[in-house]
Amino acid sequence: MTIAVLGAGSFGTAVANHLARTGHEAVLWCRAAEQARHINAHHRNPRYLKDYPLLEALRAVAAPEEALAGANRVILALPTQSLRGVLERLAGLPLEGRSFLSLAKGIEIATGLMPRSIFEAVLPGRPYSALSGPSHAEEVVRELPTAVIVASSDPSEALGWQTELNSPRFRVYTSGDVTGVELGGAVKNVIAIAVGIAHSLSAGDNAKAALATRGLAEIMRLGAAMGASPLTLAGLAGVGDLMATCYSPHSRNFRFGAAIGRGASPEAAEAEIGQVVEGAHTVKALVAYAREAGIELPISEGVHAILCEGAELQDVINRLLFRDPKPE
Repeated sequence: MTIAVLGAGSFGTAVANHLARTGHEAVLWCRAAEQARHINAHHRNPRYLKDYPLLEALRAVAAPEEALAGANRVILALPTQSLRGVLERLAGLPLEGRSFLSLAKGIEIATGLMPRSIFEAVLPGRPYSALSGPSHAEEVVRELPTAVIVASSDPSEALGWQTELNSPRFRVYTSGDVTGVELGGAVKNVIAIAVGIAHSLSAGDNAKAALATRGLAEIMRLGAAMGASPLTLAGLAGVGDLMATCYSPHSRNFRFGAAIGRGASPEAAEAEIGQVVEGAHTVKALVAYAREAGIELPISEGVHAILCEGAELQDVINRLLFRDPKPE
């Protein structure tokens, strides 16, 4: 089967290489023509995962129209803030018979929408699924064991993606809870920034564990308000992804938070990472939604205060530490 992967960042590259390894014809769309030429000539991505060789069977192209030609399955490996623009570009193309799978983990700042809602607004009626779970690109490309979850409101769509993606090294579970899968993937990035800050401040393992655990409480609180299943958030898309993102040096959001904790500005921290840090953008939409809905998210609010309001780190820490004690 020919599967198009739109987006040649770290995870898009790793997933496309995985597809090629499992026998599919994988076509990877790159925004830059030079990036596509380099991948085809040297079998390495010159911008992301530069140290890892890619399979010769993986083909890169510079136009989404070329990637979609002959592909009846399309993977959207795009940052949430870029998703709408690419979908609008696709809207004018013949898309009949194609299924879509989003890898995005975030919330659109301008609208407060998660990826499924963005997709449905631009490409209504098209089959849609979402993939999430603890899956660092650096480990997927090395074939280290990984487990993820694919969710769709149509069980046959989730099963179809499971069939195409599953392998002994990349285990795929299915779910019908798209809201829970996308929510867990979005909010854990914000919590990981808080844990990264704590790490640089030498707050200790106890504090980092407390932040991650209370961060899960915030995810669960949001999930209850948005109709997500608590079982989803207790699984790979919730606890699993939260653990990987909060404690791994591969995590962009953790490393971004660590840079903030060392005194870097948000702009300098993102430049240091060199890739989109979803949590730094998601926190804006997340806090706006929570304030409007009356949902208490003290850790997310603290991250927002630091990144968007110029609050001092110690002031935010004191605000969290001196909150009134209450039952868990």
